[in-house]
Amino acid sequence: MPTDQSPPVTPAQLTFGTHLLEPRPSGALWWPEERLLCVADLHLGKAERVARRTGSLLPPYDTQETLARLEGEIRALHPRCVICLGDSFDDMTSASTLSETDRARLDHLVSVCEWIWISGNHDPNPVDLGGRAQEEFAHAGLRFRHIATELRPDEAEISGHYHPKAQLCHLGRRITRPCFLSDRHRLMLPAFGCYTGGLDAGDAVFDRLLSAEARAWLTGPRLRALPRKALL
Repeated sequence: MPTDQSPPVTPAQLTFGTHLLEPRPSGALWWPEERLLCVADLHLGKAERVARRTGSLLPPYDTQETLARLEGEIRALHPRCVICLGDSFDDMTSASTLSETDRARLDHLVSVCEWIWISGNHDPNPVDLGGRAQEEFAHAGLRFRHIATELRPDEAEISGHYHPKAQLCHLGRRITRPCFLSDRHRLMLPAFGCYTGGLDAGDAVFDRLLSAEARAWLTGPRLRALPRKALL
């Protein structure tokens, strides 16, 4: 397990395709040139869905906290466009059972800029919440989709779905943080939503999707970058 002894690396930007992108400490991705903000796996309504399906009760604040974090990014960056990379809702019922307060809050966010909902495996159908719904979105050589798929050599893909996370060892303690994973052709975002869990960045599922040169970008108060192979 890598240690957290060296000074933090806080990259302002990473090169992806022919573009400079900024992974944010929050887990959002910012494309400054296009003023485009991208988030993955909000899973709004997860506590409600868990209670509805299993009877187990989670603290019912996940949607409020996730929307507050998203509001903070929009307030700080003033994006022209927001792309949600699928699984924005924990299931389709969750999209229709938002509280009036959460619905109004989300309506306002969607109204202030262009908004694109990418279909996910949890929310495959369009939602009646403004913006526009698409299976995937392509712009300036980058393709935005929910789940990583087969790529041509000239393609560059931004995706979510796997909720990658990584561990550091600091002063003898293990610290787990959501992380971005990237190589030349793929950039995977961490889950932006609360209560989402994650898949360890060293898991074998990423071996078939990422090259040996892939890097992990750990979120948190200070963004930290390290080779993915240091996590294996």
